[in-house]
Amino acid sequence: MPSATLRIARPTNDLQKLKEFYTKALGMRIIGSFENHAGFDGVMLGLPDCTWHLEFTHQHGVSVDPAPSTEHLLVFYLPANEEWDATVKKVEGAGGVRVQSENPYWDAKGVTFEDPDGYRLVLQNASWP
Repeated sequence: MPSATLRIARPTNDLQKLKEFYTKALGMRIIGSFENHAGFDGVMLGLPDCTWHLEFTHQHGVSVDPAPSTEHLLVFYLPANEEWDATVKKVEGAGGVRVQSENPYWDAKGVTFEDPDGYRLVLQNASWP
């Protein structure tokens, strides 16, 4: 599927808080949004020239539970030390809370943060593959 675009979507109770976090922490841009579409509000966040983006939605009148486990991860591989260090500082400046990873693999070459919903974001100072 070389022409596919990947959208990672998840619900939230606070669209504004997540939008602010991911735009400040990772420099993502709003690439789309909607209000009251069949009872849902949402925002899509992405980075230039990427074939993936994040979508956060809120269903009117519905409250979602926090992250189901500490192993729900969004991992970014940043092999350049300077870019990795700058991104770690940016996430901290945006209110990212450092946490110990459930899997020690991620702590060996990376830093794990919790986003405002309690989902985990890993900044891995390595390349893939």
